[in-house]
Amino acid sequence: MKLFLKGSRCLTEKCAFVRRGYPPGMHGQRRQRGTKTTDYRIQLREKQKVRRVYGLLEKQFRSYFKKAAKKKGITGEVLLQMLERRLDNAVYRTGFAQSRNEARQIVRHGHFLVNGRKTNLPSFLLKEGDLIEIQEKSRENVRIKDAIAGIGNKVIPSWIDVEADNYRARITGLPTREEIQLPISEQMIVELYSK
Repeated sequence: MKLFLKGSRCLTEKCAFVRRGYPPGMHGQRRQRGTKTTDYRIQLREKQKVRRVYGLLEKQFRSYFKKAAKKKGITGEVLLQMLERRLDNAVYRTGFAQSRNEARQIVRHGHFLVNGRKTNLPSFLLKEGDLIEIQEKSRENVRIKDAIAGIGNKVIPSWIDVEADNYRARITGLPTREEIQLPISEQMIVELYSK
């Protein structure tokens, strides 16, 4: 399944999934995927999809799931809300980066301020009312400039208010399930971890 991990490149004919739609390796075209589709396999694939999209390790993902299970509400939706509110994901969703991997890297390099304080943790959880700003010295960065130039083509969710001219964005609310447009069945993940 195409997960759009490479940002805008996945919308062109250069996308690896479009150019080569079969598994890697010498026998990739002849190799058949497993023919048995068990419940466990479906649940595991859903979890792996979410991990790949957000770029998390297994231990990190399990930690997020445990926190989501303790909170009020539907566990699967709370989990997706927490993942959407990560700083690296918010930077990607605002359009300050072209992919989540790029967003993680520029956050890690210290290009962003959250509420006026330098933050270089991609896993930083944002709250309603938080202000994300690009540092003054980082505004001339080529990658950030390219990403901001392409903001007009990007769909920005309603829970983020972006001021591209001022190099900042504000979190105005929490993401709803309808705004998280990922082809994911979060209920399968809950079933997998509740065994």
